[in-house]
Order: sequence, then C-alpha cells, then structure tokens
Amino acid sequence: MVSAGILLGAFLTLVAVALHYSKGTGWEANEDISQEVLEKRAESVPETEFPEPMNRSIGGGGVAAGAVAGGSEGELAEGGEEAEDEGFDPEAIADDEVETYEIEFAKEGETIEVANNENILDVGEDKGWDLPYACREGSCLSCAGHIEDGPADEYIKHSNNDTLNEEEMDNGYCLTCTAYPTDSFTLETGEQP
Repeated sequence: MVSAGILLGAFLTLVAVALHYSKGTGWEANEDISQEVLEKRAESVPETEFPEPMNRSIGGGGVAAGAVAGGSEGELAEGGEEAEDEGFDPEAIADDEVETYEIEFAKEGETIEVANNENILDVGEDKGWDLPYACREGSCLSCAGHIEDGPADEYIKHSNNDTLNEEEMDNGYCLTCTAYPTDSFTLETGEQP
C-alpha cells in the first residue's frame, strides 16, 4: 500500500503543478525605460556647438578633441620629428623664479594671489569655491573661463590644451585646470567659447 500512496501523492502534486502553470504565473516584464532615462540625462547637459563626438561635460572625447582642434600631440612635423608640445611644465619653475599675480574672480567677487606654478582651478578650489571641471587634463571645456582683459596667451600659459584653438585663445578663453598665470587679470569662470 505504501507504493500506491506515494504514486497517488506524486499524481496529485503533478496535477497541482499543471493547474498552476496552465493559469500562468501572473508575472509581467517591466516596461523598458532605458531610452527615457537616456533622454532625461541628455536634457541635463547644456547644448553646445562643440564638435566633439562625446559629451564634454563629463570629460569624454579627449582624443577626438585634440584631433578636431588640430592638436600637435602625436603628429609628425616635417623631417619626421615629433612636433614640439605647446604646453610647459610648471614644476620646472625654480623656487627663486616663482611669481604671484592677482587674479580677480568676477563671479566669486574676490581677488586672490595665484603663483605662476599653481593652476587657477586648484587655487580657486582651495578657497572653497565650487568651480566647474571634469577631466583636469585640458581635454574638455568643462573648466573653461574667459579672461576679460584680452587674449589668453598674454595672461596665462597652459600646461596642456587639447581643446581650445588659437581663435578661442585670442578671444580670451582658457582652461582653468591647466592654466598658470603670467600676469594679473580678471577671470569669468564657467564661460565657454
């Protein structure tokens, strides 16, 4: 009789399982919202005319930016030699050659002293200001600022600039993350060409 009880129990279990699955589980897949999430993220990024193929506000597209801006890194000059980098090494400035300049941060409403071996972004952050940035390498425009006093190269040197072209520099734009002062000036932070 034990065998008949086991067989009857197994049969009833199979019937219960079959009835359960014949009705369905009631589970439905969630709606795919991935496209909606991407569109909302895209709305939070300001529109620009920047030719970079990736979103510069999150630091993307550094390699493409160099190619678009006509950067010389990696290109060969005539004669097969590597082109000279336009940047400079602020750490190479001897202690007795360090000079400080007064930089007026227009939006912050303060003037501070910045040494020629300190980048403008770091010094502003040391003051507790929430300044814009992304890559900290001169490969995007997130940290861009505008020098009101004239062409940027008259007031700063970049240790690296893969993004701004000569015309933008002539119009007073700089990358605060790689900009080192060579004179005193007024700066509008968060201004992009």
